[in-house]
Amino acid sequence: MAPIAVDATEKLEHIQNLDFHVRKSESQVTKEGVVKVSEDQRKASKYPEFLPSWDPNQKYPALKPFKHKDRAFDGDSNYKNLFPNGLESIAHSNLTPKLGTEIKDPNFQLSQLTDAQKNDLALLVERRGVVVFRDQDFKDKGPAFAKQWGSYFGPLHIHPTSGAPEGFPELHITYRKSNEALQQKLLESTTNTIAWHSDVTYELQPPGVTAFVQLDGPNTGGDTIFVDCVEAYERLSPTFQKMLDGLKVIHSSVDQANDSAKNGGIERRAHVNSIHPLVRYHPVLKKKCLFIHRNFPRKIVGLKEQESENLMNYLITHIESLLDAQVRGKYEPGTVVLWDNRRVLHSAVFDWFEPTVRHCFRITPQAERPVASEEEFNDWSVEKEEESLKEAKRILNRYGYE
Repeated sequence: MAPIAVDATEKLEHIQNLDFHVRKSESQVTKEGVVKVSEDQRKASKYPEFLPSWDPNQKYPALKPFKHKDRAFDGDSNYKNLFPNGLESIAHSNLTPKLGTEIKDPNFQLSQLTDAQKNDLALLVERRGVVVFRDQDFKDKGPAFAKQWGSYFGPLHIHPTSGAPEGFPELHITYRKSNEALQQKLLESTTNTIAWHSDVTYELQPPGVTAFVQLDGPNTGGDTIFVDCVEAYERLSPTFQKMLDGLKVIHSSVDQANDSAKNGGIERRAHVNSIHPLVRYHPVLKKKCLFIHRNFPRKIVGLKEQESENLMNYLITHIESLLDAQVRGKYEPGTVVLWDNRRVLHSAVFDWFEPTVRHCFRITPQAERPVASEEEFNDWSVEKEEESLKEAKRILNRYGYE
């Protein structure tokens, strides 16, 4: 069963609806059945080419295992391609000693990077966990450019249910409106709107380096907060770490798919269940991190229901309470945030009251199959994975996940 109480699950789904799902009262439907935002919203948008749409005719096959090439392995350890005169030569600051860096230099543009520079960028993001870039022209380059740029880091994930620009299902759109009445409604049954997660961990190969670009937003508020799951693992005692190493967790998209259907949304690809290590090995950092959160993990394999629920609750609470391992990314015009979905959890902060749209898009390259150790990473192949999936299917069936 889920490691969180039903009312908490409902809260998370309600908050996620603001991102993922159709709100028909604010939408229009074409004769082909494609749902779009209203014409009034389209006219008011500064970036109409990035407005979300939900096309029920979009259908994609199940994702297959592939050998991922992490671009960080080809990055220069001193970032000489990215910063020829050294990182100290441009305006930047570390958000905390271990996690997060902000770069604010109008002469540094992500849109202009060469492949060698992108390799250094991947290494920087994975080492720092989160990197915030200011004064970027990325948002003005259009969806086709964003798709091409992100594809360098891996195959782009197509979200099963979220809104996407017409013709570009590879881009996940966040389009949130706020006002005081909506805030009050959200908080009727919960004390906060925080939903810590790592994106689409139900997939066989979830994302790695991810880009999030703000197109429009409130003057203040709507930040993203991050927490370091490498640090979370390393804070645990060696005895407890040893107990966790080797455990596996079922991640599922079933609830998300059902919630989309209930709200009149779409399903581009059938729901999926995967089994991932509870403690994940990061092949570039050569460190371990906790790979658990409230959204998609459902059960620890091999444990009884109460054992699984209590252990997951403990670990999730441990991660979420690490205020000394968190950073907060604030947005302003031209902000682009890159983070490593393997290493950090994140949550939007739904805290602005002005009647302003928070309009952003996410580029989500898939990464390697989560593994528990360096040996497993080095030994992994598509052929071996396909064999292991047969055993995974038997385990999932035993627990009622089909």
